[in-house]
Order: sequence, then C-alpha cells, then structure tokens
Amino acid sequence: MLELAVLKKKAVDLLCQLIETQSFSSEEDKTADIIFNFLTDHGATAHRQDNNVWSIHPNFDENKKTILLNSHHDTVKFGSSWTYNPLKATIEGDKLVGLGSNDAGASAVSLLATYINFLNEELPFNLIVAITAEEESSGQLNVASILPNLPKIDLGIVGEPTQMDMAIAERGLVVMDVTVKGKTGHAARNEGVNAIYEAIDIMNWFKTYQFERISDMLGPVKMTVTQIEAGKQHNVVPDECRLVVDCRVNELYSNQEVVDIISSCSPKAEVKARSLRLNSSRISENHPIVQKGIELGCTTYGSPTMSDQAMMNFETVKMGPGDSARSHTPDEYIYLSEIEHGIERYTSLLKDFTF
Repeated sequence: MLELAVLKKKAVDLLCQLIETQSFSSEEDKTADIIFNFLTDHGATAHRQDNNVWSIHPNFDENKKTILLNSHHDTVKFGSSWTYNPLKATIEGDKLVGLGSNDAGASAVSLLATYINFLNEELPFNLIVAITAEEESSGQLNVASILPNLPKIDLGIVGEPTQMDMAIAERGLVVMDVTVKGKTGHAARNEGVNAIYEAIDIMNWFKTYQFERISDMLGPVKMTVTQIEAGKQHNVVPDECRLVVDCRVNELYSNQEVVDIISSCSPKAEVKARSLRLNSSRISENHPIVQKGIELGCTTYGSPTMSDQAMMNFETVKMGPGDSARSHTPDEYIYLSEIEHGIERYTSLLKDFTF
C-alpha cells in the first residue's frame, strides 16, 4: 500500500485537474478522459461508456461478493455570486476552492485513491470503482446506465459530502403534475367554476395530509406545492389550474404507493408522476459495513438529499469528505485535510472487511 501522504497528493492533484475542466451535467466528456487516464496511468484497466468510467479489481472472483465504490464527476452550473473563479482550483492553506470541489469531486478522488491503493492487494471481496455522469441532472446516462454491464453488486459505497459519517437511509423523490379542472365563464358575471378556487382545497390537503408510516430515521413523507399556473386573461374564469408537487418519500413507502394514495385522496384532480425511479433506500444498522463504520467513529443518520443511491437496487451507504451544506453554493470548497481523512477512513473501512 502507498503512504497516506502520497495518496493525498495524487487525489488533490487529480481534483485540481477536474475543477479546471468544465463538467456540467451531460458535458463531462473531458473529465471522463482525465479519470480514465488516471486509472490507466496507475495500472488499472479502465472502461468507459458515454461519460461513465469504471475499473474492476484484477483479482475478480465470481465466488466472492462485490463492492462498488461510486461517485459522480459532473457539476451544477455556477451562479454569478462567486467571488473566486469557479473553474480554477484555488488553494489557500488547507482550503481548496472550486466548482465541484465539495460535491462531489473530493469523494470521487478519495475513492479513486483508495481503489488504486488496493490495486495490488488480495482482497476477500471483489472491488469496482465507477465515477459516473449526470447525477446532478438525474439524466439517463448516469450510473444506472452502466449497472447492466457490471457484475452483480452486493454493496455500494456512494461518495457524497457527509463529513465521512454514514447516511444509512436516504429519501426518495417523486415530482407530480396535478391538474384541477373547472369551467370557463365571464368574471364580471360570476359565471363558471373557478379552477383556482377548486385547487385551494387540494393545496390545503397537500399542506396538511400526514402519511401513516413515519420513519425513525427519515421522519414522515413530506409534500410541498412548489409551482402554480392558471388563467390566461383577467376577465375569464380559469377552467384549469396546474400544480407541481415535490414529494420526499421515506423508506417505508415506494414512490408508486405514495402516488396511489395521493390519487385516491384527490378525486377532483388528475395526478401524474413525472418519474417513479428515484426511490428511497435504507441499509440495516446491523449490516457489517455499518457496524465497521461505527467502530471507526462514524455517526449514522438519514439523509434528506438525493444521490445516485436512488438508482441502485442493492444495499448502499452514502459517505464522503466535505459538507452537504456547501454543495451548490458560491465559492464551494473542500479542506485538503478532509480529503486525507476520506482516504484514510475509506481504506480502514475496506481493509480486512468481510461480509
């Protein structure tokens, strides 16, 4: 194994390259090149599909269980309130500022450094690293698109900023378009059925309804009306009011169950889910990887934010260097010491791990 200081330098150098190479969601081709070359330069066999890059440990044995190390290399687009150049890696002491440094570049490079550290080791499990695309936009060419090409995965470690604690549960997401019908009429004569007024009761229902099953880790299902559209001119009673509802689902419901409940409770509205694929997840606190994490000092918690865990139909934990509160913010940053801690904890987690 390499010394931690060597691994940290490799990881930080790689992160600086990634920051200085634009990689907005669906535009990650150049950072995919960098990651592919990093793996091959360190003796790994790299594979690529679209802008997703992965490597399978050379000692693969189909009789062993398989662990996937995954993070993403795409970023959101930066806003005008940055005071630093977002596409320049700026190091000030222990602090590295740049777009994607925290979300999720630090996790990606820490996982890559951990993977190459185990490259020549005989492991009691199979190990795959995949640094993937389109996480920030929930696009189609993301980690889910390459899973059919990988061996069966038994456990995923998903790199996102968690301060190297373990998110063992994660909320799902379903976005719904809700249409409420009325009848047009002249506003001056108080004619028709005003779809906006009809929608008020439905909006109040979304505000106050409580789903029966409450998670000890994630709490209740949460629904929020986030957009409203109705009416075409001031003197016509609108015959249609359209709502957008953002629903964050706990692990005790599937997205389909939630949509079915909402539809049955809202007979005056048409409810259509945009997608059902972003389901919640949870891994038992008794799982060996969670127990080892706790032994190493990890706190376990439920995450309100989405990640590529939602695309995975196997058990997962989410953990990585950095702080979720810094994600998508101006002057996003990571501490170099957090990257070092990330590599150290990932390595300790996997060393001598057994299912």
